[in-house]
Amino acid sequence: MALRLGVVMDPIDSITPYKDTTLALLLEAQSRGWPIHYMTLADVFIQDGVAYGHGHALTVRDDNHDWHDLGEATTLPLADLDAILMRKDPPFDTEYIYTTYILERAQAAGCLIVNRPSALRDVNEKMAITAFPDLCAPTMVTRSAAAVRQFLDEQGEIVLKPLDGMGGSRIFRVGRGDPNLSVILEVLTEHGTRFAMAQAYLPAISAGDKRILMIDGQPVPYSLARIPAAGESRGNLAAGGRGEGMPLTDGERRICDAVAPMLRERGLLFVGLDVIGDRLTEINVTSPTCMRELQALYPINIAGQLLDAVADRIG
Repeated sequence: MALRLGVVMDPIDSITPYKDTTLALLLEAQSRGWPIHYMTLADVFIQDGVAYGHGHALTVRDDNHDWHDLGEATTLPLADLDAILMRKDPPFDTEYIYTTYILERAQAAGCLIVNRPSALRDVNEKMAITAFPDLCAPTMVTRSAAAVRQFLDEQGEIVLKPLDGMGGSRIFRVGRGDPNLSVILEVLTEHGTRFAMAQAYLPAISAGDKRILMIDGQPVPYSLARIPAAGESRGNLAAGGRGEGMPLTDGERRICDAVAPMLRERGLLFVGLDVIGDRLTEINVTSPTCMRELQALYPINIAGQLLDAVADRIG
């Protein structure tokens, strides 16, 4: 059965095709004969309690220079679609939150949203790990510079990051006596008015910050280890890291097993776990990536697994 699929994403003209996970999902949907309704945040709205989308029929190609055509623009109730992929990248701001409210009305009318709108709001990608302290490095979330200084004194070396960042943005590694600590804290907490996260530094980052993709609570059997470039402490591909595929370790499978019940309960069908060594560092729910890199390294169809899960949910 051909499902009617919507996608809410950043402008498709702006993506990098060869590594774009959303494009991988759309290519798989198209191969199944599923018609695709393409929308950006500006295209969704509510009128008289009904969620609508003004978007285009979309055709995609696996071509780094010419990857899509937009067809006729139509406006339709979002509940006319069987499923919608919410793939808008952060920033996670009020506009993003408002969009989840609109998508929630479509969900209430019978459309499957991947991921569930309430979970997109509630499962902050940094804060979510605090529900699993036994799986994480020592971690603190605070506005207090004094608390961070004490935490640094206890740990010796820490990583500081904002709660709303992505792609390695504004991540700082600091040790005792770092002369830049005061200004780093001023920037991250905006002089004590915003929360930031501090974590004990994990030397295992030299072997890679591993991305593990989870589909309906089940891990893909390989991770993408994002290994920092020379002179860097961030493994993010956006920060210049290189990706290497690796089979999941027993420790990584234990992390997946521990987190899976929460993912299923929350309706988080597609998630990316970040693991350094044997420690969980983030739970990515908004627009997990690294699908194309893993599919290029191994004979697996991760996009197909996710769309199978979508089809199973719809019945």
